[in-house]
Amino acid sequence: MSETAPLDRAIAALRAGRAVGLGGTRLLAVETATPAMLDLLDPDHRANLLLSGPRAAALGLGNELDAADPAVPVVLERCAWLDRDEAMALSDPGRDLDRAPIGPLAPVAADDADLLGAALELARLAGLLPALWLLSPESDVTTSLSLADLDQPVRAMIVARARLPLDDLPASQMVSFRDPASGEDQVALVIGAFGGEPPIVRLHSECLTGDVFGSLKCDCGPQLKQALRLIGDSGGGILLYLRQEGRGIGLANKLRAYQLQDRGLDTVDANRRLGFADDERDYRMAAAMLRALGIDRVRLLTNNPAKVAGLEREGIAVAERVAHHMPTNPHNADYIATKQSRSGHLA
Repeated sequence: MSETAPLDRAIAALRAGRAVGLGGTRLLAVETATPAMLDLLDPDHRANLLLSGPRAAALGLGNELDAADPAVPVVLERCAWLDRDEAMALSDPGRDLDRAPIGPLAPVAADDADLLGAALELARLAGLLPALWLLSPESDVTTSLSLADLDQPVRAMIVARARLPLDDLPASQMVSFRDPASGEDQVALVIGAFGGEPPIVRLHSECLTGDVFGSLKCDCGPQLKQALRLIGDSGGGILLYLRQEGRGIGLANKLRAYQLQDRGLDTVDANRRLGFADDERDYRMAAAMLRALGIDRVRLLTNNPAKVAGLEREGIAVAERVAHHMPTNPHNADYIATKQSRSGHLA
């Protein structure tokens, strides 16, 4: 069993609606825990509700002493009316304009803000809304992990590779990688040859809606196609297809963000209202994949300075940033403008 297996088991347990121990805290995800599981683990209905600071601020708790800082997790005291359904209504901003007023809400002092922040990060890693029940220390848990388990080195192991002929591109291979900790697969397309020079590299986060179905709400599908063309025109390079749907918040939460965008929020505010950062991606796996391919210096095809910084932080030198602009359409013009004005993307 790998050294980071506890993290993988904890993520699986939260997704399955089971309780997890983190340090001295017992956690149950609001999104996946059934009412029956909550009653079983919290028969006296005393479990408090943990929310992210941004979510608490969106609920109007910003003027409360214990919820004044959006960066600090907020604990709400359990009361008679706060059952599983009401907790979901508080946790999911997609319901904010449809539900009746809920309350009163009573924030209580958090014993260990760092530990509770780590608990919310665990929920995010599981692709769940950052909202958790804080169970009694005596509650049974499926698995436990320590804070150190949340910060383990990322490794990428090549498990298979094969030739993959692609239309109008040089000879190409697809390489499959596996994270030994989680078992999750990632892939790289190695296109043509780059003769010892730093290859042109594209870090492309998966986008089911754009890459597969051709959604007009983003520019992901056109970016993917143009990246392959630019790599081919340059004689060769690498495209990493990374499992980071919706800027790292997962498909379900991405669709929740779309609901909020339909109601007037931009991409950044929608993610924050859900309780996430505006971009939850990291590029440790991308760096590990490049190292496994023998690459430590690249020409990076991106408009996002965070990708440059992310690779360089992991020891991959970026010899050049290659611009990657796409035309807009009426459905994504505001989205792309927001990336530039609020997320630091280069024009």
